[in-house]
Amino acid sequence: MNPFTFQTTPNVLFEAGASRKLPEIVGSFGAKRVLLVTDKGVRGAGLTKAAEAALAEAGVALDIYEDVVADPPSTVIEAAAKRARDLGTDLVLSIGGGSALDTAKLVAYLAKSDEPLDSIYGVGLAKGDRLPLILVPTTAGTGSEVTPISIVTTPTTEKKGVVAPKLLPDWAVLDPELTLGLPPHVTAATGIDAMVHAIEAFTSKNKKNPISDQLAKQALALLSANIRTACTDGKNLEARSGMLLGSMLAGMAFANAPVAAVHALAYPVGAIFHVPHGLSNALVLMGVMRFNLSHAEALYAELAPILDPAAADLPQPEAARRFVESLDAICRDCKVPASLAEVGVARQDLERMATDAMKQTRLLVNNPREVTYDDAFAIYAEALGEARPAA
Repeated sequence: MNPFTFQTTPNVLFEAGASRKLPEIVGSFGAKRVLLVTDKGVRGAGLTKAAEAALAEAGVALDIYEDVVADPPSTVIEAAAKRARDLGTDLVLSIGGGSALDTAKLVAYLAKSDEPLDSIYGVGLAKGDRLPLILVPTTAGTGSEVTPISIVTTPTTEKKGVVAPKLLPDWAVLDPELTLGLPPHVTAATGIDAMVHAIEAFTSKNKKNPISDQLAKQALALLSANIRTACTDGKNLEARSGMLLGSMLAGMAFANAPVAAVHALAYPVGAIFHVPHGLSNALVLMGVMRFNLSHAEALYAELAPILDPAAADLPQPEAARRFVESLDAICRDCKVPASLAEVGVARQDLERMATDAMKQTRLLVNNPREVTYDDAFAIYAEALGEARPAA
């Protein structure tokens, strides 16, 4: 057996209504001044209301930073970190989607370490201290609450990652009630994103390990069993709970067996066209799956019965194809846009996108099959087509 390291968030609370228990957790750190990192949409929807009221009642001084935007630019992260330093913040709490959680991780780190953000892009470069950190996801997608990763959009619209164990929070608090109001299109895109995390962790060429494998399988089972219901019956707490838990397990998996070409090709879509991360992933997913089929056949065949029990009796090549088909059916049933054209991409954009995708070497090295510039261009071209090709 190959040696491996597995790291994750040390404390997880999963409970409907868990956000009302935040004062207890904040109190365990002796924190007197908390910075809540969120965005205007999440706060406007009332998702921080219970936590804010509970913390106020507990006598905690709460400052709000709500200027987080999707695909957080470095300027926003630096402004929030400065705010934390100026206020004398002693704990960072984030309630929101992946962008808010990613921002909060870096705010907690930069406010304490005082290092420039530019100096910690890459793997393992953030070695200083951070403020105590509690993350509360409001979407079932990124798994950011259990990953040591923050993704930043640089001033040149390039996506850069900070990857370091210091970014793992002290607590992940999962409250499925906070996801009940997610609209179907967000539920679909974030849910597919979480499924991509599970699949890419399971097929990762680097650091694939038995713990991530089991988490990825369980995540895929929970997500695939609940995503259609969550999209059509958003108030179904059981389906929402399954999605939120599945998203977290997928996060634990890919934090230790990293993602690959789907994410590498999704990043330029998000950075250039300001498409939400989950939707960017969903748009390039099927093209990458078909591209990888020849090199990931055995692994896809192993996952196939999770999506379609009948695949267990099929020969390996057929089972692998069935897996790709089943995934495509989920995308269709959840009304995920079928073409890059639907988010404003035109044929003349593909060269720049393929060039940018090739810069994602941190991710591309994990793909089961090597991806060249021409491959990336071809996958984008396929994703631009109106029709989905047969698997």
